[in-house]
Amino acid sequence: MNKDLTKGEPQKVLLAFCLPLFGSIIFQQLYNIADSLVAGKFIGNNALAAVGNSYEITLIFIAFAFGCNIGCSVVAARLFGARRYSEMKTAVYSTLIAAAVLCALLMALGIVFCGDLLELIDTPPEVMEDSKLYLDIYILGLPFVFFYNIATGIFSALGDSRTPFVFLACSSIANIGVDILFVAGFNMGVDGVAWATFICQGISCVLALVVVFRRFFGIQTAERAKAFSWKLLGEVAVVAVPSILQQSFISVGNIVIQGVINSFGTAAMAGYSASIKLNNMVISAFTTLGNGISSYTAQNIGANDIERVRRGFKAGVKIIWSLCLPIVIVYLSCTRWLVYIFLDSSDGTQAAKIGMMLLWIVAPFYFVVSLKLVADGVLRGAGYMTQFMAATFTDLILRVILAIVLSKTGLETTGVWLAWPIGWTIATVMSLIFYRAKIHKRNDTVLTPETIPGE
Repeated sequence: MNKDLTKGEPQKVLLAFCLPLFGSIIFQQLYNIADSLVAGKFIGNNALAAVGNSYEITLIFIAFAFGCNIGCSVVAARLFGARRYSEMKTAVYSTLIAAAVLCALLMALGIVFCGDLLELIDTPPEVMEDSKLYLDIYILGLPFVFFYNIATGIFSALGDSRTPFVFLACSSIANIGVDILFVAGFNMGVDGVAWATFICQGISCVLALVVVFRRFFGIQTAERAKAFSWKLLGEVAVVAVPSILQQSFISVGNIVIQGVINSFGTAAMAGYSASIKLNNMVISAFTTLGNGISSYTAQNIGANDIERVRRGFKAGVKIIWSLCLPIVIVYLSCTRWLVYIFLDSSDGTQAAKIGMMLLWIVAPFYFVVSLKLVADGVLRGAGYMTQFMAATFTDLILRVILAIVLSKTGLETTGVWLAWPIGWTIATVMSLIFYRAKIHKRNDTVLTPETIPGE
């Protein structure tokens, strides 16, 4: 059901809208977590290392899909809030056409250069073949990744976060079952893990597109929407390109960090692969909540109500911190059990110690980075992309440089882990400064077209 985010008490509206988003990203992360779990438990730690090693490269492709998602979502939400439904449809159609071209290009580049990327990050010979196999199959499924992300972006723009949650919950649970069937039942290796993900993502993508377009076509417009508009695609690109660059640079940074980890051997790779899945699940969930706040902000910007945006920021912080508390408690108190979900207990002792240290260091700082992601969500939804990018790149650059430097000081992998909280803290301060300057301290309570970023 479509939901107008410009009406109702902000905290209740955001809670109802964002909680399904939180659940959705948890299930989205289950795709890769299931791959890692089955690889580590049923194949071995080398397979776990291969899946984790490949995952950092898949994040580059996901960055482009995410950019299409958030660009389409923010612009469509702004037009939906302004009741400009014909233009909203045209913006979506334009995004789909551009995304199809972009996806085809990335698939071609991926097939040609993924092997080179694996060599660039010093992938050990014992996991190279499995890493390449996993990536090759993943690239074949890129259209599903792209169009599913755009579909969920449309759902978010229309204020509906429950429908994509249902799709993801079903497909993620199915993915776990198919993973086990292919690997344990059919004695397949890493290729079984990859094909299971391919099949389940494909089914969820097709179903999501069918439902979202049935909903979409039900919105009546005074005139027939155009199939393509360079102007509206440009507005989508204003949000999408910085988001793609943000995620791409994060992915490149993660690849550099993966290279640093690889230099410490397979045990470090396996421990990192296990713990980074747990970390990424939390950060991705918080990022998705930030995206929900972007949709909320964009709808209210379209409705010219900046005071409601400010109230939404406060409500967003309350919601995300209430989710932070139990996560931090569980991650700090159940660390060994969580890491051993992925590792073979017979040969994962050293890997487990390395992975546990990562969670012990970063988990307390989830309160800090979550605050940044709420502020970033408001900045992006309001169209302040320069400020959003500045804070994000500061975090990334600091983490990469510190990871390289601190790993050479005798701290080894612990030095790499320390880079996370330092980068998060500095970038959070920047995001809050930008939020206060651009949103919080504004004297007007209603935006005019001349003051709306991107108009």
